[in-house]
Amino acid sequence: MTRAEILVRQGEDFIVDNATETLYQLASVSKQFTAAATLLLVEDGTLVLDDPVGRWIDDCPEEWRDITLHHLLTHTSGLGHWDDYPMIDLAQRVEPSELLKTFHCVPLQYPPGEGWSYSSPAYVLLAHVVERAADTPYRAFLADRIFDHLGLTETFAGAPGARPNLARGHDAEGRPLPTWELDVVGMGAGDVWSTAKDVLAWLDALQDGRLLSEPYRTLMLTERARTGKGPDESGYGYGVFVGELNGRQWWHHSGHNAGFKAYAASIPELGRRIVILSNTEATDASTLEPLLA
Repeated sequence: MTRAEILVRQGEDFIVDNATETLYQLASVSKQFTAAATLLLVEDGTLVLDDPVGRWIDDCPEEWRDITLHHLLTHTSGLGHWDDYPMIDLAQRVEPSELLKTFHCVPLQYPPGEGWSYSSPAYVLLAHVVERAADTPYRAFLADRIFDHLGLTETFAGAPGARPNLARGHDAEGRPLPTWELDVVGMGAGDVWSTAKDVLAWLDALQDGRLLSEPYRTLMLTERARTGKGPDESGYGYGVFVGELNGRQWWHHSGHNAGFKAYAASIPELGRRIVILSNTEATDASTLEPLLA
């Protein structure tokens, strides 16, 4: 099913139907790529999961001393989510150093490793770690080590510039919404654009071990921390929720940026996957989970 979007150009309205080649923001499904990028550098020997974040991020507060990359990957660092940083405008670009200072000034919710709370800022920090450890821009690292390597030709990270075939985000009533900023504020947390076909190929490549060798593939796709959210979503791996659906193991993640909803899931035992990409706030992807059963 496609959705017509209204684009305004030079005072005229054009109706553009979304198609199979349309690119959507993956929102927090992007965290899978951030986790994979981190694990690639662990596999290379450049990073260690027990590395303190302060080894790679300058001027961290003393309170962050015990935060490791593992804590960032599993949402057990004590860092909050966007609602805990009301001073950050998700649609407004800031200098990376200023964004990091803002993260530094908000107290942790609990000592590292002693709780679980979903945190997009934690994944922004991971993107900075990847960038510094690899000595290359984050989006370029994703392109070289993941997208190009796996043949994901319609996938990229960050602001799109003049790229074609982009969906435009809408609110629940169908009105266009301004996009969130993806090069700095959303980097690593919700910055990837892709098509349904590419995301499906990504799920298969990740599950089949065509990107990460063992034990890193298993580390990513199995429980590393308890979320306490119930049997269907009982744990978090690295960049994915894990649990059981009708007695079968599965892994999945949803995403929500302004005007975009995304969902990607896999039940390996059945060889069943689902990818939902939408450019309207009206979409509730969770209602389609029974398709996996």
